[in-house]
Amino acid sequence: MVQKFRTLLLTCLALTLTASLAWGAPLDAFTGKQGTIDIAGGTAHIPVMKEAAKRIMTANPEIRISIAGGGSGVGVQQVGEGLVQIGNTGRALSEAEVAKYGLVSFPFAIDGVAIVINPANGVDALTAEQVKGIYAGKITNWKQIGGADRAISLYTRDEASGTREVFFKKLLAKGDIATSANVVPSNGAMKTAVAQDPGAVGYVGIGYIDATVKAPSMDGMIPSQENAANGSYTVTRKLYMNTKGEPSALVRTFIDYLLTPEGAEIIRASGYIPLAQ
Repeated sequence: MVQKFRTLLLTCLALTLTASLAWGAPLDAFTGKQGTIDIAGGTAHIPVMKEAAKRIMTANPEIRISIAGGGSGVGVQQVGEGLVQIGNTGRALSEAEVAKYGLVSFPFAIDGVAIVINPANGVDALTAEQVKGIYAGKITNWKQIGGADRAISLYTRDEASGTREVFFKKLLAKGDIATSANVVPSNGAMKTAVAQDPGAVGYVGIGYIDATVKAPSMDGMIPSQENAANGSYTVTRKLYMNTKGEPSALVRTFIDYLLTPEGAEIIRASGYIPLAQ
């Protein structure tokens, strides 16, 4: 009986040790390394980058990681000009950007882009044609599409935004955006603006949707990360990290970390879908 207990105890200890080693293994790649990684660009990436940076700097205080937003265009420009080591984009790089700066891309996650309205808005479903009409300035009151008698407040992103590019291409089919639209600088700012304006309509990465905004169905498709992953929601994009040429050893270790199971956990917890590696 005592022998069986000892065997069981040793087995449990071995399993615990194995689990601990597996959990710590991805961060062990940073052991003995030091230096700075500066990151800027797409705002959808920020929750992932911040959590990864926190874990890495906790494990190794000799590494410092700074994170800024600014949008995909800023990410391309800053990494291309050598101001940061990683420039994030919510879209694929253009051939011109690759040629101009010599950039290398590392896709790591999938995100959906969804229309959002104020939670007080009674509209629960929209069609792509209605969205095109709204953003072209042809539909100006919610009562025209089954809502309350309230003027529609348009919100959009600047042309450097990867979120805007996906919205512009996949939902608007490159249609018009009225010049009266309010331009906001980030996904977070878009969510705040829509949450505070009862007549608002805007768009965000699905990972930013919470109780402060409402995401109506689009042509019958329900915007969720699960549906983006299984293909039943089609307004999707990849998220990329980009470097100028091949990354340094430290930057490569950071990129590889986000491709580990622990990195996938961070990506999922941030509301995105890890790319299969």
